[in-house]
Amino acid sequence: MTMASAARGSLLAFRRVYPKGTGGVLGDASVFSKGSLSGCDIAAPLAQTISRALPVPLFAIKADNSRWFSSAPPSRNSSAPDKKSMLRMHAVSLYQADYNDEEDDAQWKDEPEDKQTYLDPTDRRKAEEEEEATWWLYDGTQESRDALEALRAKEAQKKRWVQNARPPVRVSEIDERGRAYGRGSRKEAQARVWIQPGEGEIVVNRRDFVTYFPRENDRDHVIGPFVASQTCGKFDVIATVMGGGLTGQAGAIRLGLARALEKYNPDYRPPMKRHGFMTRDPRMVERKKVGKVKARKGPQW
Repeated sequence: MTMASAARGSLLAFRRVYPKGTGGVLGDASVFSKGSLSGCDIAAPLAQTISRALPVPLFAIKADNSRWFSSAPPSRNSSAPDKKSMLRMHAVSLYQADYNDEEDDAQWKDEPEDKQTYLDPTDRRKAEEEEEATWWLYDGTQESRDALEALRAKEAQKKRWVQNARPPVRVSEIDERGRAYGRGSRKEAQARVWIQPGEGEIVVNRRDFVTYFPRENDRDHVIGPFVASQTCGKFDVIATVMGGGLTGQAGAIRLGLARALEKYNPDYRPPMKRHGFMTRDPRMVERKKVGKVKARKGPQW
Protein backbone atom coordinates (compact mmCIF):
# COMPACT_ATOMS: atom_id res chain seq x y z
CA MET A 1 0.00 0.00 0.00
CA THR A 2 1.42 3.36 -1.04
CA MET A 3 1.16 6.60 0.88
CA ALA A 4 -1.45 8.02 -1.49
CA SER A 5 -3.78 5.00 -1.17
CA ALA A 6 -3.47 5.10 2.65
CA ALA A 7 -4.36 8.77 2.78
CA ARG A 8 -7.28 8.22 0.38
CA GLY A 9 -8.71 5.43 2.54
CA SER A 10 -8.38 7.50 5.70
CA LEU A 11 -10.11 10.47 4.06
CA LEU A 12 -13.07 8.31 2.99
CA ALA A 13 -13.42 6.96 6.51
CA PHE A 14 -13.31 10.47 7.92
CA ARG A 15 -16.11 11.60 5.60
CA ARG A 16 -18.30 8.77 6.84
CA VAL A 17 -17.73 9.90 10.47
CA TYR A 18 -18.08 13.66 9.85
CA PRO A 19 -20.91 14.44 7.48
CA LYS A 20 -20.73 17.36 5.08
CA GLY A 21 -21.01 20.74 6.79
CA THR A 22 -19.81 19.70 10.28
CA GLY A 23 -16.21 20.50 9.69
CA GLY A 24 -13.44 18.13 8.82
CA VAL A 25 -9.80 17.61 8.50
CA LEU A 26 -9.30 20.43 6.13
CA GLY A 27 -11.11 22.79 8.48
CA ASP A 28 -8.91 21.89 11.43
CA ALA A 29 -5.85 24.02 10.84
CA SER A 30 -4.11 22.68 13.91
CA VAL A 31 -3.89 19.21 12.47
CA PHE A 32 -1.46 20.01 9.67
CA SER A 33 1.84 21.74 10.20
CA LYS A 34 2.66 24.71 8.10
CA GLY A 35 4.68 24.06 5.00
CA SER A 36 4.37 20.25 5.20
CA LEU A 37 3.64 18.69 1.84
CA SER A 38 5.05 15.19 2.17
CA GLY A 39 2.88 12.11 2.42
CA CYS A 40 4.12 11.21 5.91
CA ASP A 41 3.29 14.67 7.29
CA ILE A 42 -0.24 14.52 5.87
CA ALA A 43 -1.03 10.92 6.79
CA ALA A 44 0.10 11.14 10.44
CA PRO A 45 -2.16 14.07 11.51
CA LEU A 46 -4.97 12.63 9.40
CA ALA A 47 -4.78 9.34 11.25
CA GLN A 48 -4.68 11.11 14.62
CA THR A 49 -7.71 13.23 13.75
CA ILE A 50 -9.75 10.21 12.63
CA SER A 51 -8.72 8.24 15.71
CA ARG A 52 -10.37 10.89 17.96
CA ALA A 53 -13.77 10.14 16.48
CA LEU A 54 -13.37 6.37 15.93
CA PRO A 55 -13.22 3.96 18.87
CA VAL A 56 -10.29 2.11 17.25
CA PRO A 57 -7.75 3.92 15.08
CA LEU A 58 -7.39 2.81 11.50
CA PHE A 59 -3.63 2.71 11.65
CA ALA A 60 -0.83 4.06 13.83
CA ILE A 61 2.34 5.84 12.90
CA LYS A 62 5.37 5.85 15.11
CA ALA A 63 7.30 8.97 15.88
CA ASP A 64 10.32 7.37 14.32
CA ASN A 65 9.34 7.15 10.70
CA SER A 66 12.70 5.97 9.47
CA ARG A 67 12.50 3.62 6.48
CA TRP A 68 14.78 0.86 5.27
CA PHE A 69 14.55 -1.66 2.46
CA SER A 70 14.42 -5.42 2.91
CA SER A 71 17.48 -5.78 0.68
CA ALA A 72 19.56 -3.71 3.18
CA PRO A 73 18.41 -4.52 6.75
CA PRO A 74 19.76 -2.42 9.65
CA SER A 75 22.56 -3.61 11.83
CA ARG A 76 21.93 -5.35 15.15
CA ASN A 77 23.26 -2.38 17.18
CA SER A 78 20.81 0.09 15.64
CA SER A 79 17.36 0.37 17.15
CA ALA A 80 14.98 -0.85 14.44
CA PRO A 81 11.25 -0.38 14.81
CA ASP A 82 8.89 -3.31 15.03
CA LYS A 83 8.06 -4.56 11.55
CA LYS A 84 4.49 -5.51 12.42
CA SER A 85 3.55 -2.09 13.82
CA MET A 86 5.47 -0.04 11.28
CA LEU A 87 3.64 1.34 8.28
CA ARG A 88 5.22 0.13 5.06
CA MET A 89 6.22 3.35 3.30
CA HIS A 90 8.96 2.20 0.95
CA ALA A 91 8.74 0.77 -2.55
CA VAL A 92 8.63 -2.97 -3.03
CA SER A 93 11.86 -4.39 -4.44
CA LEU A 94 11.30 -6.63 -7.45
CA TYR A 95 13.22 -9.78 -8.18
CA GLN A 96 15.93 -9.12 -10.70
CA ALA A 97 15.95 -11.93 -13.22
CA ASP A 98 19.14 -13.56 -14.36
CA TYR A 99 19.60 -12.78 -18.03
CA ASN A 100 22.92 -14.55 -18.28
CA ASP A 101 22.32 -17.04 -21.12
CA GLU A 102 25.86 -18.08 -21.83
CA GLU A 103 25.02 -21.70 -21.05
CA ASP A 104 22.05 -21.61 -23.42
CA ASP A 105 24.16 -20.17 -26.20
CA ALA A 106 26.63 -22.98 -25.79
CA GLN A 107 24.22 -25.50 -27.34
CA TRP A 108 23.84 -23.49 -30.55
CA LYS A 109 26.57 -23.84 -33.12
CA ASP A 110 26.91 -21.06 -35.64
CA GLU A 111 27.46 -22.30 -39.17
CA PRO A 112 30.30 -20.75 -41.11
CA GLU A 113 29.33 -17.84 -43.27
CA ASP A 114 30.82 -19.33 -46.42
CA LYS A 115 28.55 -22.40 -46.13
CA GLN A 116 25.44 -21.80 -48.26
CA THR A 117 22.67 -24.00 -49.58
CA TYR A 118 22.40 -23.79 -53.34
CA LEU A 119 19.11 -24.67 -55.03
CA ASP A 120 18.46 -25.45 -58.62
CA PRO A 121 17.27 -22.28 -60.41
CA THR A 122 14.12 -24.06 -61.56
CA ASP A 123 13.28 -25.29 -58.05
CA ARG A 124 14.06 -21.88 -56.58
CA ARG A 125 11.74 -20.18 -59.06
CA LYS A 126 8.95 -22.67 -58.36
CA ALA A 127 9.34 -22.19 -54.60
CA GLU A 128 9.21 -18.40 -54.97
CA GLU A 129 6.11 -18.59 -57.18
CA GLU A 130 4.35 -20.89 -54.71
CA GLU A 131 5.26 -18.64 -51.77
CA GLU A 132 4.03 -15.58 -53.64
CA ALA A 133 0.75 -17.27 -54.54
CA THR A 134 0.02 -18.65 -51.05
CA TRP A 135 1.39 -15.99 -48.68
CA TRP A 136 -2.13 -14.80 -47.83
CA LEU A 137 -3.33 -18.32 -47.01
CA TYR A 138 -0.83 -19.50 -44.38
CA ASP A 139 -1.05 -17.94 -40.91
CA GLY A 140 0.36 -20.77 -38.78
CA THR A 141 -2.90 -22.50 -37.79
CA GLN A 142 -3.92 -26.09 -38.55
CA GLU A 143 -6.78 -24.90 -40.77
CA SER A 144 -4.37 -22.90 -42.90
CA ARG A 145 -2.05 -25.90 -43.18
CA ASP A 146 -4.92 -28.11 -44.35
CA ALA A 147 -6.03 -25.47 -46.86
CA LEU A 148 -2.46 -25.15 -48.15
CA GLU A 149 -2.13 -28.93 -48.56
CA ALA A 150 -5.46 -29.04 -50.42
CA LEU A 151 -4.29 -26.24 -52.69
CA ARG A 152 -1.04 -28.05 -53.43
CA ALA A 153 -2.91 -31.29 -54.18
CA LYS A 154 -5.23 -29.44 -56.55
CA GLU A 155 -2.29 -27.84 -58.36
CA ALA A 156 -0.58 -31.24 -58.66
CA GLN A 157 -3.78 -32.74 -60.09
CA LYS A 158 -3.97 -29.95 -62.67
CA LYS A 159 -0.38 -30.65 -63.69
CA ARG A 160 -1.19 -34.35 -64.12
CA TRP A 161 -4.20 -33.47 -66.25
CA VAL A 162 -2.10 -31.22 -68.47
CA GLN A 163 0.58 -33.91 -68.75
CA ASN A 164 -1.97 -36.60 -69.63
CA ALA A 165 -3.64 -34.36 -72.20
CA ARG A 166 -0.42 -34.03 -74.16
CA PRO A 167 -0.03 -36.55 -76.99
CA PRO A 168 2.59 -39.23 -76.31
CA VAL A 169 5.90 -38.98 -78.08
CA ARG A 170 6.05 -41.71 -80.72
CA VAL A 171 9.32 -42.93 -82.24
CA SER A 172 10.16 -45.39 -84.97
CA GLU A 173 10.69 -49.01 -83.91
CA ILE A 174 12.66 -50.85 -86.58
CA ASP A 175 14.64 -54.04 -85.97
CA GLU A 176 18.16 -54.84 -87.21
CA ARG A 177 16.79 -56.23 -90.47
CA GLY A 178 14.92 -53.00 -91.27
CA ARG A 179 11.48 -54.41 -90.49
CA ALA A 180 8.56 -53.07 -88.46
CA TYR A 181 6.18 -55.40 -86.65
CA GLY A 182 2.48 -55.14 -85.89
CA ARG A 183 -0.08 -57.48 -84.33
CA GLY A 184 -3.82 -57.47 -85.10
CA SER A 185 -6.97 -59.39 -84.29
CA ARG A 186 -10.55 -59.57 -85.53
CA LYS A 187 -13.23 -61.94 -84.21
CA GLU A 188 -11.36 -65.22 -83.62
CA ALA A 189 -8.49 -64.44 -86.00
CA GLN A 190 -4.98 -63.46 -84.87
CA ALA A 191 -2.42 -61.99 -87.28
CA ARG A 192 1.26 -61.04 -87.09
CA VAL A 193 2.54 -58.67 -89.78
CA TRP A 194 6.06 -57.55 -90.78
CA ILE A 195 6.75 -54.81 -93.32
CA GLN A 196 9.97 -53.66 -94.95
CA PRO A 197 10.79 -51.39 -97.91
CA GLY A 198 10.17 -53.23 -101.18
CA GLU A 199 8.04 -53.39 -104.31
CA GLY A 200 4.63 -53.98 -102.72
CA GLU A 201 4.58 -57.79 -102.58
CA ILE A 202 2.12 -59.22 -100.00
CA VAL A 203 2.47 -62.80 -98.71
CA VAL A 204 -0.09 -64.38 -96.35
CA ASN A 205 0.80 -67.73 -94.78
CA ARG A 206 3.43 -68.29 -97.53
CA ARG A 207 0.79 -67.80 -100.20
CA ASP A 208 0.12 -64.99 -102.57
CA PHE A 209 -2.26 -62.32 -101.42
CA VAL A 210 -4.62 -62.64 -104.39
CA THR A 211 -4.71 -66.43 -104.09
CA TYR A 212 -5.38 -66.42 -100.35
CA PHE A 213 -8.28 -63.91 -100.54
CA PRO A 214 -10.46 -64.66 -103.55
CA ARG A 215 -13.06 -61.98 -102.66
CA GLU A 216 -12.27 -58.39 -103.59
CA ASN A 217 -13.92 -57.08 -100.44
CA ASP A 218 -11.31 -58.89 -98.28
CA ARG A 219 -8.50 -57.57 -100.50
CA ASP A 220 -9.77 -54.02 -100.08
CA HIS A 221 -9.70 -54.50 -96.32
CA VAL A 222 -6.07 -55.57 -96.37
CA ILE A 223 -4.70 -52.76 -98.58
CA GLY A 224 -6.75 -50.03 -96.83
CA PRO A 225 -3.85 -48.76 -94.63
CA PHE A 226 -1.61 -48.41 -97.70
CA VAL A 227 -4.20 -46.27 -99.46
CA ALA A 228 -4.75 -44.05 -96.39
CA SER A 229 -1.01 -43.45 -95.86
CA GLN A 230 -0.29 -43.19 -99.60
CA THR A 231 2.38 -45.88 -99.48
CA CYS A 232 1.05 -48.34 -102.07
CA GLY A 233 3.89 -50.30 -103.68
CA LYS A 234 6.56 -49.08 -101.18
CA PHE A 235 6.58 -51.95 -98.68
CA ASP A 236 6.71 -55.73 -98.83
CA VAL A 237 4.36 -57.48 -96.39
CA ILE A 238 4.78 -60.86 -94.72
CA ALA A 239 1.75 -61.92 -92.66
CA THR A 240 0.98 -64.99 -90.57
CA VAL A 241 -2.68 -65.43 -89.62
CA MET A 242 -4.57 -68.18 -87.84
CA GLY A 243 -8.11 -68.75 -86.55
CA GLY A 244 -11.45 -67.46 -87.78
CA GLY A 245 -12.68 -67.15 -91.34
CA LEU A 246 -11.45 -65.14 -94.29
CA THR A 247 -13.33 -62.00 -93.25
CA GLY A 248 -11.92 -62.10 -89.74
CA GLN A 249 -8.43 -62.85 -91.03
CA ALA A 250 -8.60 -59.91 -93.46
CA GLY A 251 -9.61 -57.58 -90.61
CA ALA A 252 -6.80 -58.91 -88.40
CA ILE A 253 -4.20 -58.37 -91.14
CA ARG A 254 -5.47 -54.82 -91.74
CA LEU A 255 -5.07 -53.87 -88.06
CA GLY A 256 -1.60 -55.48 -87.88
CA LEU A 257 -0.53 -53.73 -91.10
CA ALA A 258 -1.70 -50.32 -89.80
CA ARG A 259 0.21 -50.79 -86.53
CA ALA A 260 3.34 -51.86 -88.40
CA LEU A 261 3.18 -48.74 -90.59
CA GLU A 262 2.88 -46.60 -87.47
CA LYS A 263 5.95 -48.29 -85.96
CA TYR A 264 7.90 -47.70 -89.14
CA ASN A 265 6.96 -44.02 -89.40
CA PRO A 266 4.75 -42.29 -86.78
CA ASP A 267 3.71 -39.70 -89.38
CA TYR A 268 1.48 -42.32 -91.00
CA ARG A 269 -0.73 -42.52 -87.90
CA PRO A 270 -3.03 -39.43 -88.35
CA PRO A 271 -4.53 -40.40 -91.77
CA MET A 272 -5.01 -44.02 -90.72
CA LYS A 273 -6.56 -42.87 -87.43
CA ARG A 274 -9.10 -40.75 -89.29
CA HIS A 275 -10.23 -43.75 -91.33
CA GLY A 276 -10.49 -45.98 -88.26
CA PHE A 277 -7.69 -48.39 -89.23
CA MET A 278 -5.94 -48.00 -85.82
CA THR A 279 -8.96 -49.18 -83.82
CA ARG A 280 -9.76 -52.82 -83.25
CA ASP A 281 -13.28 -53.84 -84.25
CA PRO A 282 -14.83 -55.24 -81.05
CA ARG A 283 -17.78 -56.90 -82.75
CA MET A 284 -18.05 -60.63 -82.13
CA VAL A 285 -20.46 -63.37 -83.25
CA GLU A 286 -23.48 -63.46 -80.97
CA ARG A 287 -24.08 -66.81 -79.30
CA LYS A 288 -26.95 -69.11 -80.24
CA LYS A 289 -30.03 -68.92 -78.02
CA VAL A 290 -32.16 -71.78 -76.74
CA GLY A 291 -35.20 -72.38 -78.98
CA LYS A 292 -33.64 -70.42 -81.86
CA VAL A 293 -31.93 -71.62 -85.00
CA LYS A 294 -29.16 -69.08 -84.52
CA ALA A 295 -28.67 -66.06 -82.24
CA ARG A 296 -32.00 -64.49 -83.27
CA LYS A 297 -33.45 -66.53 -86.15
CA GLY A 298 -36.50 -68.49 -85.08
CA PRO A 299 -37.68 -71.85 -86.45
CA GLN A 300 -40.23 -72.03 -89.29
CA TRP A 301 -43.85 -72.89 -88.27
